[in-house]
Amino acid sequence: MKLMPTMKPQKQRSSRSMQAPVEQILAGLRKEYPDARCALEHQNPLQLMIATILSAQCTDVRVNKVIPDLFKKYPSVQAFANTSQAELEELIRSTGFFRNKAKSIIGASQRIVNQYEGQVPRDMENLLTLPGVARKTANVVLGTAFGIASGVVVDTHVFRITHRLGLTEAKTPEKVEIDLMRSIPPDEWINFSHRLIHHGRKVCVARKPACERCVLSELCPKTGVLK
Repeated sequence: MKLMPTMKPQKQRSSRSMQAPVEQILAGLRKEYPDARCALEHQNPLQLMIATILSAQCTDVRVNKVIPDLFKKYPSVQAFANTSQAELEELIRSTGFFRNKAKSIIGASQRIVNQYEGQVPRDMENLLTLPGVARKTANVVLGTAFGIASGVVVDTHVFRITHRLGLTEAKTPEKVEIDLMRSIPPDEWINFSHRLIHHGRKVCVARKPACERCVLSELCPKTGVLK
């Protein structure tokens, strides 16, 4: 039997010793963004994996403009596995870092065809063997495409806001994820990320957060926010 996620949270602390506002933060986000979901357009796990690879250092809006033509031209994992690097690069050029992204997409597709019978793996261990797939991408695919709570997606919004909320002081996304997995119940991991990402785009933006209309304002210590 293969082991599931390589990164496991340590034993959770009791509710009395958890960071005080966590339950209220979750409730506030749940009320404010009840229907939050992944912003990347996709119809299956493969498309979500590829869209997430493309989203590195690129906005979801830009990715969503590129992928309709991309998925029309390459309707299957076999099509991505058999395309040429140069051809794929041209189609994804506007997402930035297009050479590395094209190499990753082709390499991941070839491995899925050759090692996983054409199916995107449904576990962290095997997803991490795919070129271009690190924990964030794997968590996105598992959580959104398969409904498997393998961890917490830590993108730039989640990283920024969890520091402002005082939920972590960690310096890397990997360590931030460990902190969040310790303090947030596993059944909230998937939706917590979706909701916090929406919050980061709409309210708690990087340069000038709109604290005056933030549902979490009374709970937030506003760590690092200029007064």
